[in-house]
Amino acid sequence: MGKSFDEIQNLTVSATTAFNAQNANVDCLCITLDTAALVRMLDERIGEPGFGETLLASHPHLFSRSPVFVDREVLDRMMLVVEASEAAAHNPGFRSTALGYAPPISAHDFGTRGLFMGYDFHLTADGPQLIEINTNAGGAFLNAILADAQESCCTNAETAFLPHHPSHAFNERIASMFEEEWRTQRGTGRPERIAIVDEEPPAQPLYPEFLTARALLKNAGFAVDICAPEQLSFSGHALMLNDQPIDLVYNRLVDFALQEPTNGALRQAYLSGRVVVSPNPHVHALYADKRNLAFLSDRHRLIAHGVSEAHAGILQSAVPKTLIVDPDNASTLWKERRAWFFKPAGGYGSKAAYRGAKLTKKVWDEIVRGGYVAQRYTAPSLRRVSVAGETVDLKVDIRLYTYAGRALMAAARLYQGQTTNMRTSGGGFAPVLSFAAPA
Repeated sequence: MGKSFDEIQNLTVSATTAFNAQNANVDCLCITLDTAALVRMLDERIGEPGFGETLLASHPHLFSRSPVFVDREVLDRMMLVVEASEAAAHNPGFRSTALGYAPPISAHDFGTRGLFMGYDFHLTADGPQLIEINTNAGGAFLNAILADAQESCCTNAETAFLPHHPSHAFNERIASMFEEEWRTQRGTGRPERIAIVDEEPPAQPLYPEFLTARALLKNAGFAVDICAPEQLSFSGHALMLNDQPIDLVYNRLVDFALQEPTNGALRQAYLSGRVVVSPNPHVHALYADKRNLAFLSDRHRLIAHGVSEAHAGILQSAVPKTLIVDPDNASTLWKERRAWFFKPAGGYGSKAAYRGAKLTKKVWDEIVRGGYVAQRYTAPSLRRVSVAGETVDLKVDIRLYTYAGRALMAAARLYQGQTTNMRTSGGGFAPVLSFAAPA
């Protein structure tokens, strides 16, 4: 497992000991986004003149103009957490527990690893804290373009950007990832036709990313469609779209168990092994069900099930204490609610997630009915930015995009409010700039 971020960071800053990431996030009110370059790149990647301007007008808070600084050793520490999480997911005791409370469809293991895993962290004085893991983490394609549209800043802080443009390497890694995911189930070859599937794709906030993904994959030689699940049919031999067989589904659905009637054809084809689906219910059960965080945050339980002491120690230090809410602990959790954050076990996109300090009794009654976890509240770090001439502190969430335990790239999200969103002035996706040790 490589721990170098030389190939995945957007830019690298040559730092002095006096100017580290924490200081930079407070003192450096820099703007690195070259908006004109971003617009031009979006047009070029999609192959549609005017696309970039239209996107920025319709999604004004999708991209932040300011970067987030992270020390290199912190990024390396995050990768150790990824490595430990992957080790736990392959542990028989952990797998038995996770699949025990997952839907039955999750037991079907076709060997795939899950495209675009997302490990989300908050940065704290005690090190990076793993808040959750997502199996259909959005934003990677857009963040790759955002990374290329950056320019230097902070010369007054005696730092120098060493420009790094990851687009070509990123594009190659993504094409290879789709091929590798195919081969884990099929053994050889590559998929001919890929479908990017989500409910009402044009209505999705990240629909522009689907267009970007389609363009990248087409350039890599794949035939690519974007469709809703009800457009698919199953012939008994192949998953079909407009009389064309689909070989691989890049699954962006949030019906993680494929239970909805509209997903019937996809479910049948998946269970029969006639189509490669990634990410799929098995991968979601092992990684993204938030009940798993209760296991990952329990060092003694991990060791008792055969996870190494080293990996168990890393997870204990990086995963905030998490409990599955049940009748036995409900009373205590309500009394101590200000210290906890409550999330639905199968949640996504921060929906129905609540800071304990802001809970109402009505919402609490819904939580105790079941299906929630309580995670020890870990405050996010802050990034000071300039918005309309005023200085504002925004919260920071760092996401590592990975595949099979390998880093693809790192990106940040800046926001205000309880959870991440794309509605904050000055916020949105932001590049992660890492500080390299002095030569």
